[in-house]
Amino acid sequence: MTVSLIAMVVSGAAVAATPKGVTQASEDARFKAIYSAEWTWREHQKADDEDSGDHISAHLPDVGPVAQAARLRMWSDVTARLKTIHPERLSAANQVNYEIYRDQIAALLTSQRYRDYEKPLNADTSFWGNVAGTARQSFKTEQDYRNYITMLGEMPRYFAQQIGNMKAGLARGFTPPKITVEGRDATVTSVTDPRTPEDNPFYAPFRKMPVTIPAATQAELRAAGAAAIRDSVVPAHRTLLAFLRDDYIPHARTALDAYSLPDGKAYYQSKIKEFTTLDLTPQQIHQIGLDEVAKIHAEMLDVMKEVNFKGDLPAFLTFLRTDPRFYAKTPQELLDRAAWIAKTFDGKAKDWFGRLPRSRFAIIPVPADIAPFYTGGRGGPGVYLVNTYNLPSRPLYSLTALTLHESAPGHAFQMPLAAENEGLPPFRQKTYISAYGEGWALYCEKLGVEMGMYDTPYDRFGMLSYQMWRAARLVVDTGIHSMGWSREQAQRYLHDNTALADHEIETEVDRYIAWPGQALSYYLGEKAIVDARAKAEKALGPKFNIRAFHDTVLQMGSVPLPVLQARIDRFIAEGGKGPYPVEE
Repeated sequence: MTVSLIAMVVSGAAVAATPKGVTQASEDARFKAIYSAEWTWREHQKADDEDSGDHISAHLPDVGPVAQAARLRMWSDVTARLKTIHPERLSAANQVNYEIYRDQIAALLTSQRYRDYEKPLNADTSFWGNVAGTARQSFKTEQDYRNYITMLGEMPRYFAQQIGNMKAGLARGFTPPKITVEGRDATVTSVTDPRTPEDNPFYAPFRKMPVTIPAATQAELRAAGAAAIRDSVVPAHRTLLAFLRDDYIPHARTALDAYSLPDGKAYYQSKIKEFTTLDLTPQQIHQIGLDEVAKIHAEMLDVMKEVNFKGDLPAFLTFLRTDPRFYAKTPQELLDRAAWIAKTFDGKAKDWFGRLPRSRFAIIPVPADIAPFYTGGRGGPGVYLVNTYNLPSRPLYSLTALTLHESAPGHAFQMPLAAENEGLPPFRQKTYISAYGEGWALYCEKLGVEMGMYDTPYDRFGMLSYQMWRAARLVVDTGIHSMGWSREQAQRYLHDNTALADHEIETEVDRYIAWPGQALSYYLGEKAIVDARAKAEKALGPKFNIRAFHDTVLQMGSVPLPVLQARIDRFIAEGGKGPYPVEE
């Protein structure tokens, strides 16, 4: 659907009614027409280089200047149309939807205005890495393979557009800091170095194809796939590699802070709003972080006493980082332990959640080409990625917290529940708000104590270290981007306050430097959920039901934190009744 056609639909919806004599039904209809038209358009625009989890796309998105200008016009127009809606005249459900959608469009428009698309990479994520993720999806049909081959053929055009965007960012000093992208060209060589298409990572889906596809068709698809890799994929990556090595990385900005970016102070404040959904200043967030670090520090000392450790916190952290009992000896051992933890939760799920997702997830290692720069794990619909690179930096005492966060009941649990909730409009089913999603996943780590998931005091200390890590992010992110902190100062703060391995500290700090504001979402999101639960428990007393509370939080989909807090207030007013029947 074209931008002009969408604009006509949206405009027509807005003009169709006037404030005089507006009914709830007509206002609901006007609002639905606006978001339905924009969502249909957005679905055509969205980055299909990211894993969809349920289909193989035939196309890569258009990210060229004409398309970017069209996105700016569309979201500007939708913003204006939303101002013609009278929220107080909407139904109760649509008043909530309106608040969520308005904030969603505001974030999209702000990002477009700051031209975030001119920086399509950070320290551990990149547009070419997202494309590579397609090869790890589940291919089920002949059409999936034909779509994939078409997509591979579009890679030269897509990479050229992204390089054009990066050149524009480079020209105005809008790049990740040089220190955070040095060496990242190695993530491209896994595609450019293989001698034959059959050895290329993009050939992986063709190595084992569904038996439902006839042998002759399989042979045809393999040949077409190999040709696309040889003629399109490898040349696109070679062009990208030369650009990264000869131009982009050598000339990336050297300053670390977001304040040094164009209009940097306002830009960083916009990232705070985007990733936390709250109107807080960097100074306020920094102080919250310092206060929470102090609280968690006291809990850590309690665990040290429990295990009779004779020494101070730095000595205990050194012990945890160096004692071989806390580390897997093989990658498979780490994967097996993660699987055991995930299965242990399965046996407890019914006591803590009334509704469970239909979707399952696989546990797989982080691909070798990105593992050196990647975080310890990452989860979402259908997958829990575990980083098996550099095993001495992957402590087993933190694995339970990591697994609860990334798999179930964290990301691989929450995101499918939202997608499966057909009672929500699509912009709530299929979008992700970091403060909510990361806050929920971090809450799940803490919930593990109540669920009996931590077998030893060391495992519980690992959870506290992860809590400390996220609280420390509030200090580190704001310190780097608004207070002049150095990379070494940030690394030292995490080293002194958490049990993270030094390798992970380095990759994490680089991620915060290259991705301003994102690290703030975790702890502030968790704090909102913890505070809302405490409020409900106090107000409801014996009527409080933990499954009803969790179902209420998860039933919402991904929402701004003020919307979550308002929903729990309603949960309290309704006597603790959840969205689904809960057996006592």
